[in-house]
Amino acid sequence: MRHYSGNICLKNKRIKSTPRTQISPVEFKERLCLEGMRDMSEFISGLDARMVLDSRGNPTVEVDCYVDGRLAGRAMVPSGASTGQHEALEMRDGDQSKWLGKGVDTAADNVRQSISEVLVGMPVDQQRLIDEAMIELDGTQNKSNLGANAMLGASLACLHAGAASHELPLWKYIGGVAGGQMPVPMLNILNGGAHAASNVDVQEFMVMPHG
Repeated sequence: MRHYSGNICLKNKRIKSTPRTQISPVEFKERLCLEGMRDMSEFISGLDARMVLDSRGNPTVEVDCYVDGRLAGRAMVPSGASTGQHEALEMRDGDQSKWLGKGVDTAADNVRQSISEVLVGMPVDQQRLIDEAMIELDGTQNKSNLGANAMLGASLACLHAGAASHELPLWKYIGGVAGGQMPVPMLNILNGGAHAASNVDVQEFMVMPHG
């Protein structure tokens, strides 16, 4: 159980919560009202998800986030070519008669059902709370209950919607006061391992500016 503290609003009455109150994500969503949030934030009204094809022609999840009944954010989940056993689980249907077992209908259903039940009604610009609610709902280290592709799709769609709610480009919404600082780019120049038909053990050779 995750611990939350701060101001809680119940039936429009603001009360002070006790420190480290134990509540579930659903209870937290129903009671959530951070200082000034009702006046400043827009709220998630729905999530939708579907299967689309990525740049390799493989199925992946695309998620829509609705705010006050309008489409506000959309995101498609990337997929690694060489995911390891210790990485978060990318949920696939496993039905060999469809997309060679790579279908993502189950992950899309998780977005429309379980994840929607928790996120609908939450402030769209509270990204940390959105992500923590999904992590709590999944309850596993490798995201195997809901699927990392379902959770990431919902998270990114809400992120885009949050930026739109403040009429900011995504980079500025994420960067905040540090949004004017250019991150150091890392560029891939040579592939190996599972990314290439060669006997090179190193997966990626990358360059980055220095100095």
